[in-house]
Amino acid sequence: MITLLIGENSFEIERALNVIINDFDGIVERLDGNTLQLSQLPDVLMGISLFSDKRIVIIKGLSENRTIWTVMGDWLSKISDDIHLVLIESKPDKRTSTFKTLKVNADVREFLPWEQRDIQKAEKWVQNEAENLGISLNKNSVQLLLRLVGFDQWRLFNALKKLSLTDDISINSITDIIEADPIENVFNLFETAVKGDMDKLSKVIHNLEKTEDVYRLVALLSSQVFQLAAVVTTKESDNVSKDFGIHPYVVSKLKSIANRLKISGVKKIISIFTELDDDIKISKAEPWLLVERALIKVATIKIIF
Repeated sequence: MITLLIGENSFEIERALNVIINDFDGIVERLDGNTLQLSQLPDVLMGISLFSDKRIVIIKGLSENRTIWTVMGDWLSKISDDIHLVLIESKPDKRTSTFKTLKVNADVREFLPWEQRDIQKAEKWVQNEAENLGISLNKNSVQLLLRLVGFDQWRLFNALKKLSLTDDISINSITDIIEADPIENVFNLFETAVKGDMDKLSKVIHNLEKTEDVYRLVALLSSQVFQLAAVVTTKESDNVSKDFGIHPYVVSKLKSIANRLKISGVKKIISIFTELDDDIKISKAEPWLLVERALIKVATIKIIF
């Protein structure tokens, strides 16, 4: 039997792998595909263990080993009936002959990382995981947790385990216990700039400067601007959250900003961030200085008031 687990959602892949292992009574072997040698394939795929008639052979990252991946398709038909081969690949090249052969002959399961458009799936998952850990979370608490942590399931699961250690779970305790995801911090930074709070803006920028990569910060800020533009140009009857994959909570906050700025104000912000992007590309000044200057310009847009 052959199982191929692919995708960048390592949490779901690990869970799927654990189910396979827990349902199996035999020897489990784990191998690194990068270091596997062609000469080892006969023993790995056809050999018999002295301790068990059946084996699970788990190989991770084999597609990165071109020497073996190129010929792996020819070996699939030679795998012993007593061996369950499990291949784990994050981003295999689906154009290769080996992948095409696996697609026909293996149980292929793909696990994609969640995005903002997966909000309903994420909320349901958090609710179920919380119940499994003996935690009672209402809808507001679930949504707050997703805003703070984001959609990474490892971080969400670890956050839930932290909450399971406290007796009093509330909005305040979740905020105190769970560290906010950088995206949430960036949104707060953008919102502070739009509100024109200069003192707070300077403090937030200098705090982020200690922990954040400036280029990642600019990318996240630019994403906020794009989302704001989407919100301000759509009609009330449009489903912005679904159409653009934006968290409903973020949409509600952006609508509040859009109502203050109007289209003319959003156009000014787009112009400011276009200039910021150009200045960073030509290294016009130190990146953090350019970011601070751009946000100060946002904070002084007169139409806000």
